[in-house]
Amino acid sequence: MRRRQQWTVQSWGGSVMEFRVTREVLADAVAWTARSLPPRPSVPVLAGILLEVDGSQLSVSGFDYEVSARAEVDVQASESGRTLVPGRLLAEITRALPPQPVDVRAEGPRLSITCGNARFSLPTLPVEDYPSLPSMPSSAGVVDSDVFAEAVGQVAVAAGRDDTLPMLTGVRLEIDDDRVTLAATDRYRLAVREFAWRPETPGLSAAVLVPARTLADAARTLTSGPEIVVSLSAGGSGEGILGLSGKDRQTTTRLLDAEFVKYRAIMPSDSSANATLPVVQFTDAAKRVALVAERGTPLRCEFTPGQVTLRAGGSDDEGQAEERCDVEFDGDPLTIGFNPTFLLDGLAAVHTSRARMDFTSPLKPAVLSGVEEPAADDADGAQAPADRPGSYRYLIMPVRLPG
Repeated sequence: MRRRQQWTVQSWGGSVMEFRVTREVLADAVAWTARSLPPRPSVPVLAGILLEVDGSQLSVSGFDYEVSARAEVDVQASESGRTLVPGRLLAEITRALPPQPVDVRAEGPRLSITCGNARFSLPTLPVEDYPSLPSMPSSAGVVDSDVFAEAVGQVAVAAGRDDTLPMLTGVRLEIDDDRVTLAATDRYRLAVREFAWRPETPGLSAAVLVPARTLADAARTLTSGPEIVVSLSAGGSGEGILGLSGKDRQTTTRLLDAEFVKYRAIMPSDSSANATLPVVQFTDAAKRVALVAERGTPLRCEFTPGQVTLRAGGSDDEGQAEERCDVEFDGDPLTIGFNPTFLLDGLAAVHTSRARMDFTSPLKPAVLSGVEEPAADDADGAQAPADRPGSYRYLIMPVRLPG
């Protein structure tokens, strides 16, 4: 039987909070906030979700000194007030409630939840011990939410996951007037994406390092509105904070205090050969061939005019696979090996039907980018703007092949 953590109940005085809200709205706000709660909080109150009612608005907040999340919903309030509740338990309960209005009442050390015939009574946590959420920094600019979510997702896939190397676990966010550049690397691949945005101040210039997992989660879940406001601390008490806010939701995160690699010097400026790949067909072939690739062994890609042959395995005591795929290839025949997972991650991130891969040599990085199809009214062959998927570049280090 699963045992839940026991909460210490203290005396909270006579504070009262009471409101009614639709089940879907409450469950959505609590679930979104609970995503930012630490799995192993340093102190018990950090596992809580703060519920605050002021007038007809409910704020649902979480904070662990690194990341804060706050969602606001309209409610029918009888009593304003605030209380702190075990967050993950509250998320499980609100998700399981029947589709009926929810009545919530907090008084002293208990929170009661009534929805149809379902009733819950939860212990509350000492709200006076809960840290104050950081203030949202001043707005730096605005970006379309779908553009931001796509760009962050394309780049964050290349970020490292080793917390002992914090400079590799972040996404470099660079602002240069009306252009934003995102970059991330784990030393084996590098992803870079540029897009347009609307800065608050013309000529704005800034560069920060944001935790990749936090940024990716926020960008993916702040798409309910058309725009995302990006906020950066300019100094003082809010130093080192990035804020993101969308429709009725906002989140902040502390920035990483680490030096990012000089990634522009890594990106090759020219190539000796290139291939244009049909993304779906090439991806499917690579997945099939990679089934026999043992962990740490490369996917061998042999490029010749008109086709690429994919191979994996080869020794007598392991499986072998080979498949050919039609491609457009310009250059001398080339054989190069890649980590199959890294290659597939890049193919999944280009978001175009065709991709271009530029090569320098079999032992130097290759660069994968999307090939933007011309629009119907783009018959003159005009170049795609830089905020389209074609501005995405994914550098991947080759794996030395045996022999």
